Amino acid sequence: MMKRPVVDLSLCIRCGICVDLCPEVFSMTDADFVTVAERDTYPELGVDEAIRCCPADCIYWEED
Repeated sequence: MMKRPVVDLSLCIRCGICVDLCPEVFSMTDADFVTVAERDTYPELGVDEAIRCCPADCIYWEED
């Protein structure tokens, strides 16, 4: 099973902390929404750090 990070945009406050901590996974669109890169694997340490530091608590792992 593959784990994939998900951002709940309805909770996201667009602070950009996830982008700063793990730019290889998270990015900000021109409209200031966070997107998650499509990858075969995700760096668990970087994503876990973004999850831990997110003030809106809107990032989580989803298993396929």
